[in-house]
Amino acid sequence: MKDLTQGSIPRHLIELASFIAVSMVVQTLYFLVDLYFVSSLGGPAIAGVGLAGNLMMVILALTQMLGVGTTSLIAQAAGRRDPSDAQSVFDQSCLLSVLLGLAFLLFGLLFQDAYCRWLSADAATLAAAKGYLKYLVPAFALQFALVSMSSALRATGVVKPTMAVQVLTVAINAILAPVLIVGWGTGVAMGTEGAGLATLIALIAGVAALSVYFIKHASFVRFSKAAFTPRIEIWKRLIAIGLPSGGEFLIMAIYSAFVYSIIRDQGADAQAGFGVGVRLMQSLFLPVMAVSFAASPLAAQNFGARKADRVRQTFRSAAIMAAGLMTVMTILCHLSPESLVRIFTSDPPVITYATDYLRILSWGFVAFGLTFTSSAMFQAIGNAWPALLSSVLRLLIFVFPALWLSHRTGFALTHLWYLAVSAGTAQCLFSLALLRREFARRLSFDSVS
Repeated sequence: MKDLTQGSIPRHLIELASFIAVSMVVQTLYFLVDLYFVSSLGGPAIAGVGLAGNLMMVILALTQMLGVGTTSLIAQAAGRRDPSDAQSVFDQSCLLSVLLGLAFLLFGLLFQDAYCRWLSADAATLAAAKGYLKYLVPAFALQFALVSMSSALRATGVVKPTMAVQVLTVAINAILAPVLIVGWGTGVAMGTEGAGLATLIALIAGVAALSVYFIKHASFVRFSKAAFTPRIEIWKRLIAIGLPSGGEFLIMAIYSAFVYSIIRDQGADAQAGFGVGVRLMQSLFLPVMAVSFAASPLAAQNFGARKADRVRQTFRSAAIMAAGLMTVMTILCHLSPESLVRIFTSDPPVITYATDYLRILSWGFVAFGLTFTSSAMFQAIGNAWPALLSSVLRLLIFVFPALWLSHRTGFALTHLWYLAVSAGTAQCLFSLALLRREFARRLSFDSVS
């Protein structure tokens, strides 16, 4: 375990964020590699992968619920020097990862066809989406075990093993994607089915590799027989912290599905452009997400150790880093958004839609980054409900005006993107106000430098 209650806050933050950023870049390469090879199959294939991949937001919601609870509780236990409680939390996190994975697998198999039919703009997009989800649903089910283990390591300041495993999985996916999607070396092109199968094989390897690490090398928390015994009181603790964080990602999934449904009448090119734009924006967010993911265990350990000044300093350092990084990304999206989009598609209409999306949404990048940072701090101090409340506010500000605009003469997709920036800025301001209130309430114990 790495003690984060001593030493320089900015140094800890940079060290943790650096390794987490590499892991997140590697993780995102799954989808960018798939998108690169799928783009050669045409607009409907890109749109199909995009709307099928929107289920990733549902997975993020569920795994975030498990991962945030695991990270926060184990980090707080580490700060209190309480290895017994940390082990109990990890045992129950492992058990929940299996149960949630099986539940999602069953749900996905039953409803994936209806989901694809609901959002697809045409028959070709429907076929592409169904093909992608055929193997992606079981791959998503494996994410729960991976998140449980990696969250436990992150809580104790150990991030290198997770990074190594994710490098391994993306390497496997990158090798298999061209073979399975377009038939390199085999002559058998599986299309979007191949993209899903490559991801499934890579994740199987990742779960196996991280499990071996826990068996052979983990010390502060490790696999134990106690994981087979449900402890409802610990489930309640995990869910109390993790549920609102999962709700944030679920709202993002609802937001994306809502946009796909509104632009469905605009055709597959519009859906493809939105899909490419979202994937690129998610990639540009990786640095600030790495900072927020690093801030959470850093602040949580210090919260557990009752060091209020270090918790506040963690937020200040993370907020400055987030604002700086997002300013750079904003400038990039205004200087050359089209060149970013052309990496993944050469279809002129898709390029236009995706470029407009990136250029406009980038005006809200700094606000989005500060919202991520605030959310991490809510998780660290054990109350993520304010972050969920601010996400609900953003959704409400966006949805009703968007429905009204979509039925007006002269409606253009750019109207949605400006509305999204406004809603995101309002969410940021509300989150910062709520965080100030939570700090006043929860950091009242004596500070120890």
